[in-house]
Amino acid sequence: MSEQISENGQEEEHSRSRTLEAQGGSPIEFINDVKLDVAVELGRTELSIDQLLKLQKGGIIELTKLSEEPLDLRVNGRLMARGEAVIVNEMFGTRITQILNPDGEDAI
Repeated sequence: MSEQISENGQEEEHSRSRTLEAQGGSPIEFINDVKLDVAVELGRTELSIDQLLKLQKGGIIELTKLSEEPLDLRVNGRLMARGEAVIVNEMFGTRITQILNPDGEDAI
């Protein structure tokens, strides 16, 4: 019976794929408008509650990352790429310099 359910599920999936392709789209296009949380991380540090409470305007928080190290680009919290800071139309941006695979190693 599980084989029959599996076959029916596969048939339904193939049918949906054929319908999307017939409409001029690929099977993955239906998720193109899903929003993901993308963050560019400059660095990290640990502070005690006491240190946090003593922060004042103009105070400096030292981060663990060196100035010449690339920024981390995270998608939904997962490290996906690295890059460098740029300014585009007076706003910060990130130029991607390295794409990572799920293991955190170079993909491209």
